[in-house]
Amino acid sequence: MTRTAVLLFTRDLRVHDNPALAAACRAADRVVPLYVEDPGRRTNENQRAFLLAALDDLRDSLEALGGGLVVRAGDTAAQVAEVREATGADLVVCASDAGRFAASVLERLGGDAELRVAPGPAVVEPGRLLPSGGGDHYKVFTPYWRAWSQARWRETAPEPERLRVPDLPDSHALAPAEPTAADLPPGGERAGLARLDEWAPASGDYADRHDDLAGDRTSRLSPYLALGCLSARELAADPRLPEAMVRQLCWRDFHLQVLAAFPALTDTAYRSGANDVWETDMTALEAWKHGTTGIGIVDAGMRQLLAEGWMHNRARLITAGYLVKTLGLDWRDGAAHFAAHLVDLDEANNWGNWQWTAGTGNDTRPGRGFNHERQAGRFDPDEAYRRRWSLP
Repeated sequence: MTRTAVLLFTRDLRVHDNPALAAACRAADRVVPLYVEDPGRRTNENQRAFLLAALDDLRDSLEALGGGLVVRAGDTAAQVAEVREATGADLVVCASDAGRFAASVLERLGGDAELRVAPGPAVVEPGRLLPSGGGDHYKVFTPYWRAWSQARWRETAPEPERLRVPDLPDSHALAPAEPTAADLPPGGERAGLARLDEWAPASGDYADRHDDLAGDRTSRLSPYLALGCLSARELAADPRLPEAMVRQLCWRDFHLQVLAAFPALTDTAYRSGANDVWETDMTALEAWKHGTTGIGIVDAGMRQLLAEGWMHNRARLITAGYLVKTLGLDWRDGAAHFAAHLVDLDEANNWGNWQWTAGTGNDTRPGRGFNHERQAGRFDPDEAYRRRWSLP
């Protein structure tokens, strides 16, 4: 008996080391690759531009394997049900994820079909590592890093040699993206692998130079990780990468397991008893958003965000710290502005880091501040970063 599976791509837009793709090919004779652009998923026009390019790239890769890609717009569960009916599929395969949206989709996804959930965007899946003192997740990074470093990671998933598909149903024409940033990276698996190959051989000084704002020695792989054009599991095991970079991947997993345990991370203070009463100053907030505060290092970071849909990680800490610790404004407003522009928007990372900076999240020193003058002196001593992003 021939079995057909709908393979729902989510944040795993690649064919290399894709556990959901491998699981669908093992379980079914025919596979229907599907991506649904769901209005309930958090994104922005910069990330959508990257996404559309990534979908084109994924389609090319699947066609090279003998398959194709069905792209739909609408409610994910409803679109999966339509595609199942059109193809006679009795199995749905997708990757796991954390957050309210992912949970709501999984609740409704299978219908009367079998549902299989494969490992998702983490190196180590949320829930696999539990603190020895009890609890359903790690609340502090350092013990999590120790456990994560010693954990046995999943085996990498083989890329299929051939993909067999039935007659595929029609795709929807997705609305074109209208990015606000003029300088976005190319989207897709092949672009991500090319960027990795370009950066990795020169990454030996990453630990010493990654905070250098003007030097820009960061990997810029985050957009590819956010949509799964690159595998975090393969990246973490790449022998070319320094431990300091692997530690950043662990931070990514740390925030993901926090979000899995606390889905309200995007709008509710994580830390019980945290001071979550903030000033309201729309004039100051708008100046911060547009990079016109008069604080050079803060304005430079905010203008980089508007121009590139991306910001250096050190600048993210400085600009966020200025908003919440210097101005006393609400971290939710800052996180929402980042979410409206970041091409590497990742729910767990964005809101987890904002709460960490605000003192409402997982920082063990919630009162810590980021003195912007001291930060500028340390990480932009020649003012090259500030000059690059100064107003014309």
